[in-house]
Amino acid sequence: MGPRDSSNPVFHSVAPHFTVPDVVAASKYYCDVLGFRNLGFFGNPPVFAMVGRGPVEFFFNQSPEAASAKRVRAPVAYDAYVRVTGLDRFHEEISARGAKIIEGPLTRVYGMRELVIEDCHGLRIAFGEDPGK
Repeated sequence: MGPRDSSNPVFHSVAPHFTVPDVVAASKYYCDVLGFRNLGFFGNPPVFAMVGRGPVEFFFNQSPEAASAKRVRAPVAYDAYVRVTGLDRFHEEISARGAKIIEGPLTRVYGMRELVIEDCHGLRIAFGEDPGK
């Protein structure tokens, strides 16, 4: 079986899709603070946006009701977890741009080194690096 064998699916990336009250603000935050690039807005005015950095993408769908919706999340849970290399450099980069750092970087009991941020809409994104790799 070769790499193009369709009976063996290969996954390449995932793009979390979040509902937020303002897709323009979300895109601006991810680009200006987290170093992503804008991949596009859809609608006039925009109601959908995409941002990406390397193989990581986030999609945002706009709903004004999202501003007043209560986000339910376990105390130690995140809305997305992104594996990275160069976590300390990333921390320096986003700290200099004013990112809201919730926690880290720190090494967890399970060995991952992690940094947790909260974005402009209250989404919690964890960035994790395996120090053994």
